[in-house]
Amino acid sequence: MTPGAGVLHKDIIMAVLNAAIKSADPYLAVLGALRAHLPPKGSTPSGKLYIIGAGKAGAAMSRAAEDAFGDTITQGLVIVKNGYTGTGNGPLSRIELAEASHPVPDMRGVEATERVLRIAESAQEGDTVVCLVSGGGSALLVAPAEGVTLADLQRTTRALLLSGATINELNAVRKHLSRVSGGLLARTIAPAQTLSLILSDVTASPLDVIASGPTAPDATTYSEALDIIARYGLTDALPSAVLRRLSLGAEGSLPETPKTDDELFGKVDNILVASNVTAVEAAASQAREMGFDTAIVTTYLEGEAREAAKVLAGVAKEIVAYGRPVKRPGCVLFGGETTVTVRGSGIGGRSTELALSAAIAIDGLGHDVVIASLATDGGDGTSPSAGAIADGTTINRAKALGLDAYASLANNDSYTFWQQLGDAIMTGPTGTNVNDIIGVFVFEDRTAET
Repeated sequence: MTPGAGVLHKDIIMAVLNAAIKSADPYLAVLGALRAHLPPKGSTPSGKLYIIGAGKAGAAMSRAAEDAFGDTITQGLVIVKNGYTGTGNGPLSRIELAEASHPVPDMRGVEATERVLRIAESAQEGDTVVCLVSGGGSALLVAPAEGVTLADLQRTTRALLLSGATINELNAVRKHLSRVSGGLLARTIAPAQTLSLILSDVTASPLDVIASGPTAPDATTYSEALDIIARYGLTDALPSAVLRRLSLGAEGSLPETPKTDDELFGKVDNILVASNVTAVEAAASQAREMGFDTAIVTTYLEGEAREAAKVLAGVAKEIVAYGRPVKRPGCVLFGGETTVTVRGSGIGGRSTELALSAAIAIDGLGHDVVIASLATDGGDGTSPSAGAIADGTTINRAKALGLDAYASLANNDSYTFWQQLGDAIMTGPTGTNVNDIIGVFVFEDRTAET
């Protein structure tokens, strides 16, 4: 075995994963949605047109909006993650892109959001506001509620991220600490018409969870937000201002976020343009074209990344031993979003951690058993990678380089492990964001280890 030789079948696996990314191209998704939904209900030809939004896919979505509307855009501002302004295939002339921090918000996000709110407030009856919403918008579109500071939001976000809370739980709390999330942006836009084009990064794509649902009815409450905080033992860890606001809301002293029966949503169209399902189905199609017996197991994969990896490894072993649920060469695909409870000080994220745990679980199965995990936005947690590719030789190759997989996993240092081994997936920002894609690949048993 050659130390650092890497995964033998990497090119084939990346062809499948890249098909998933390409299928969720925000530019094409937005153009298609605009063709299908223009003009929006309630709009008038003489009204003004505004473009606002936030999310990791904002640059490409903005490019599509400009190509569709051109000089008819009155004003536009979309907030994107640091380094993502260049993912839109060319400069913009009518829509400004502002960068801010993700996943923990910063002052740039606050300042840009105030400008977005001013645009929303300027819209009048007969005008149309097109909102471009994608994953990451919760941290980028940030307007602290009365009595809450940016520092309070930062501390709360960090605590929930480190606790292992799901994105649904995290956003349930954030929506009740905001002046823009949980349908409140739609309220600001009213009485103008809202057309919201949404790229989902959330399992099952609930509209009120994606980017904390700025234009969608909110299904959660202040009381639920308090329950989530208690569930993760964070009551003593969060700022007093946050707990005070949530408690006042639970008591009925503060108005709730708008619900489905609010009349303001009569002038709101929320359109889902692409999701994890889109990407997983495209990956499956590509795998079949390449000769794999292919199955999609679920697009609802959740739970602790290192534990989910053991289930995926079990699927790989089942294929090897019994030829089910697919026969060799086989590809079994999963989509969703796992979580990581951070206890160490390393660099990584859910995709690289899942791959590392999977590598341990399939150790000894050889080059032909592979598990790959990809964050479709190109950025996995605190790492610069999109994920990693593990096979049955990973652990032995790592040992030859002096790497300890178990220590890396314990320290949540999965990216460092994969980077040193040479099996990290480095895509850079992809311009889209539709959760994670995980593939279990079992090739024909004809490749001997060297």
